[in-house]
Amino acid sequence: MIEENVSKGIMNAMKARDTLRLEVLRNIKKVFIETKSAAGAPASLDDETCTRVIRKLAKQGRDAAGIFLREGREDLHAHEMAQVAVLEEFLPAQLDDVALVAALREIIERVGATPANAGKITGLANRELAGKADGKRIADKVKELLG
Repeated sequence: MIEENVSKGIMNAMKARDTLRLEVLRNIKKVFIETKSAAGAPASLDDETCTRVIRKLAKQGRDAAGIFLREGREDLHAHEMAQVAVLEEFLPAQLDDVALVAALREIIERVGATPANAGKITGLANRELAGKADGKRIADKVKELLG
């Protein structure tokens, strides 16, 4: 489904002459093809794999944007963040802070966590909330909740 949406998006971006969007979508498609070409990979990608690929591209873009900002290259930072915005259109919605804290409190209560086993809670939360919250946000909130 996501793979099809990217292909349709490429066609729409070409018709609209939206070069930024076209560049991002072609890059996604290229990485999808590379992923399918890997040894032992399936002929088609499921949505979970597509989401993982797009999430990785978005993280790389945010990291690059941060570097550009630190180096004083606001023009390149803006371009990277515009690309990340296009990538994020294909990702599921992230939990807001209230929902994230509620989910983490439920996990902490279930496991009976203490500050000593914050790493265990973070790992468990990353698995349970995969795709719904960024790992860094999860780790920061766990530290905050466990004090």
